[in-house]
Amino acid sequence: MTTETILTNALLVLPDTMQPGTLVLREGRIADLQPGRSHAPGAIDLDGDHLIPGVIDVHTDNLERQVQPRATARWPSRSAFLAHDAQTAAAGVTTVLDALCLGDLGFDAERTETFLNGVKDLDALAPTGLLKSEHFLHLRCELPAADLLPLLETVADHPAVRMVSLMDHSPGVGQYVDIERYRKMRARSMPLPEVEKRIDKLLTQRERLRGPQRRALLERIAHRNLPLASHDDWREDEIAENAAEGIMISEFPVSLMAAEAARRHGMQIIGGAPNLVRGGSHSGNVAVVDLVRSGLVDVLASDYVPPAMIEAAWRAAADTGISLPAAVATITATPARMLKMEDRGRIEVGRRADLVRIRPLGQMPVVRAVWRAGERVA
Repeated sequence: MTTETILTNALLVLPDTMQPGTLVLREGRIADLQPGRSHAPGAIDLDGDHLIPGVIDVHTDNLERQVQPRATARWPSRSAFLAHDAQTAAAGVTTVLDALCLGDLGFDAERTETFLNGVKDLDALAPTGLLKSEHFLHLRCELPAADLLPLLETVADHPAVRMVSLMDHSPGVGQYVDIERYRKMRARSMPLPEVEKRIDKLLTQRERLRGPQRRALLERIAHRNLPLASHDDWREDEIAENAAEGIMISEFPVSLMAAEAARRHGMQIIGGAPNLVRGGSHSGNVAVVDLVRSGLVDVLASDYVPPAMIEAAWRAAADTGISLPAAVATITATPARMLKMEDRGRIEVGRRADLVRIRPLGQMPVVRAVWRAGERVA
């Protein structure tokens, strides 16, 4: 039996424009797109609300927040994954890359357990049909971590892996280039002499492991032809090195200079949606709104707040002068192309019927309904 849903009286956010119209959804796809209103029996009247493609999030750490809701409280992993899934769907995210960390630099040992359990839970839950969003994996690889390569081996050939980022959270580097700020941050949870020992150890470890493990990582995943990102870019020589080795995505550059350098090397740039919503970085880095104004953001990612995606797109349109269709593309069409998922990300006939109904409340976009492959999930 053919299943058909008609959504009418919607303001369709199309790739280059917005227009009132009607969509016919059939067998999980957009079967027809017409201007104006449908009077067909059973058509769902959207009351003039915006209808955008389902959001595609290339990087979210939200699973970690569900697994460890308090610093000293760990939640059962399967329950946490389902809570995470419900939150992403409610935020209009129909395709999500769960960003899991491979490698510990001595401060986040719990992340290894989250990674191992997260992969197991995805494998167990995906075939059940219980997940509201479609989940894939984004491997966040900590280059100087001693346990990186053994962990990588467990997932290097996993079919759900759709993106890999190369990270270095050593003190004095990237996000932590201000080593005094780093020292104060770590001193909140351990005595300062212990922090100093850790810093010395990490710098020595970085010198020994970063280069060899970087080469081993790139060689191990070369056959996958995955989108590769560098993380927290900060120096032009390293950006140039990345581009020369086929790493053509700059994820969360820490400064305007780094973003400009990434663009000169032909890289696509990912900015953090929470940074844009909050009006600045929580760690003192460049404000994403300034990058958007400079044409230096291609994709927005939720980072640690899934509901930030749609709100950031609306704010970008309101605060930077770009059109709403262009802003929406940063969370839909452009990430779809980045991930080579050409079946989704745009409201067009033949594309997957991943859709989000939104009603603005002043300047705040409110998600009212979500469909994935034509099925209502939120």
